[in-house]
Amino acid sequence: MAVSARTVNSLTEAANARHEAIAGARVRAGTYSLEVGDEVVTGWHSHEFHQMEYAFEGIAEVQTATARYFLPPRQALWIPAGVEHCSTLTHVKAVSVFFDPAMGLPAGDRVRILAAAPVLREMIRYARRWPISRVAPDPVADAFFDALALLLAEWLDDETPLCLPTTRDPLVAAAIAYTDQHLAGVTLPEVCAAVGASERSLRRAFVNATGMSWRQYLQESRLLKAMALLAEGEHSTLTIAVTVGFESVSAFTRAFHRYVGETPRAYRRRTRPLPAADEWDEERALHAVQAWSHWDHEPTAAG
Repeated sequence: MAVSARTVNSLTEAANARHEAIAGARVRAGTYSLEVGDEVVTGWHSHEFHQMEYAFEGIAEVQTATARYFLPPRQALWIPAGVEHCSTLTHVKAVSVFFDPAMGLPAGDRVRILAAAPVLREMIRYARRWPISRVAPDPVADAFFDALALLLAEWLDDETPLCLPTTRDPLVAAAIAYTDQHLAGVTLPEVCAAVGASERSLRRAFVNATGMSWRQYLQESRLLKAMALLAEGEHSTLTIAVTVGFESVSAFTRAFHRYVGETPRAYRRRTRPLPAADEWDEERALHAVQAWSHWDHEPTAAG
């Protein structure tokens, strides 16, 4: 998956974002399963329901007016109702859970990547039996999604900073685009020459527009691109390290571990696709839900 930069022009499309009602939503919560092959771009839109998306395979990129978020496999994405966004999906298999805002979740006003616990994955698998398009309420489904909402109220405080800033500043937007297109060996003088600015001016403008230095942006962009390549599983660690601009595997491994919290090898092993026989194991999901229901835990109200 290519981790590409969005120019300032694409951000203006958010002003014309379409508001999408959840098709057939006559219930408080439900799921929608998605599987795409080649790249699909949704266009700018928002939902009337809160959305939590869990990626079983592939990496999705979600852009808002202020940031680009990267959803790797085995992580969850939270999009509050009404937040305008544009998603780019390539070889993604995911399940989204939609929640009526009336359920009282502490949704916030921004997208978040969640460090999803294993029980979340199993509950989402089990929840596929209750699509958001169903027309009749189900007391079992209502109880299940209420329980999931209570857990989400806690998980929303445990987010993973897998995002990069975007900006409407044309100079900085051009610098971001050039940087992302030349990750393997880009230098600040080259970026300045490409966008027609002095190093001093670009450094100052970059920090003012994004809240981080150009050097920090470059490092995080390289690591996010590496995460996408590792999840695809088609290249060696050495090839990926060189492709994103690291001089050695050891330097890449150190930087990756600091940023992600695990080695590239461990990350690849964790995010590779599950065997087909294990893919939607509802028995395991049911066991996880039953275990949670007997958990000695006093939940707090979601909201």
